[in-house]
Amino acid sequence: MGYTYHLPSRRNPFGEDVIEWEQSEIIDFTEYKVTMKVLVATEKPFAKKAVDGIKGICAEAGYQVVMLEKYTDKAELLAAVEDVDAMIVRSDKVTADVLAAAKQLKIVVRAGAGYDNVDLAAASERGVVVMNTPGQNSNAVAELAIGMMIYMSRNQFTPGTGYELQGKTVGIHAYGNVGRLVGRKAKALGMNVIAYDPFVTDRALFENDGVEPVGSVDELYAASDFLSLHIPATEQTKKSIGYKLLMSMPKGATLVNTARKEVIDEAGLEAAMSERLDLKYVTDIAPNDVESMVARFGNRFFATPKKMGAETAEANINAGLAAARQIVEFFEKGITKFQVNK
Repeated sequence: MGYTYHLPSRRNPFGEDVIEWEQSEIIDFTEYKVTMKVLVATEKPFAKKAVDGIKGICAEAGYQVVMLEKYTDKAELLAAVEDVDAMIVRSDKVTADVLAAAKQLKIVVRAGAGYDNVDLAAASERGVVVMNTPGQNSNAVAELAIGMMIYMSRNQFTPGTGYELQGKTVGIHAYGNVGRLVGRKAKALGMNVIAYDPFVTDRALFENDGVEPVGSVDELYAASDFLSLHIPATEQTKKSIGYKLLMSMPKGATLVNTARKEVIDEAGLEAAMSERLDLKYVTDIAPNDVESMVARFGNRFFATPKKMGAETAEANINAGLAAARQIVEFFEKGITKFQVNK
């Protein structure tokens, strides 16, 4: 096929040990590699440039790419995974039954930061490595968060006196890739930036960005004119943002959610907005009762028609290419840097 193949170290992805190759295995693996299949399963397809790039990266490694785009029936996905060795997905659900149907599957890469659409426990049980592509969508999401702040501060661009972001305080809940970019862009607009993230223990990270760390979630919300939410949906965070925190926010405060719907206690949110006629909520993930909230709260509430934080050409391409490169590095070199089911 015109390529030179160097057998990688065979590492246990769930441990630190290295397994030696037998001569017979080397021959089998080299032949197997030529027919390696990578499935790109996307209900919402990648941009053409991203697809072309994924195919190019895989072809250079000697892999075959199989496309499943705009599928509407889960049966199509179950059939497509039967003989593939790797998968690239976006928001597609990789459930236990999908993993069970994928007899040869070794790795799933979620093109994006969030990975709650993949059943990690089922993947680990089957020895399937799951990765994400952190940072590839971050700028797109951060720009959307800032755009949402402007949109709400100007009354959703309807007539009436709004207010400026300059001089206001934005609180960043979770200071990861997206949170840091939101902070930098907010600083450029003249905003005061505070942040809370219990997993960031190096204060210099905040200080170098000109961001003031606070000691608790309660302190963060109580001081934020805008609260930019970036926490993942975990058992600890689901429904953690609700009535108490929202009622503690300053007059005229806005909660900006480009994270996950599940982290919001929707009943608590609606109760707070009903009592506090100054509170606003803008989200990239529509609540369950979105029509009711539009009717009740008017221009104090806005939800995008679908999740669109990563819906830019640049993010689309970056995430797709990163996913393909990570699959090649996994098979060629045993690299599991962005594994999320360790």
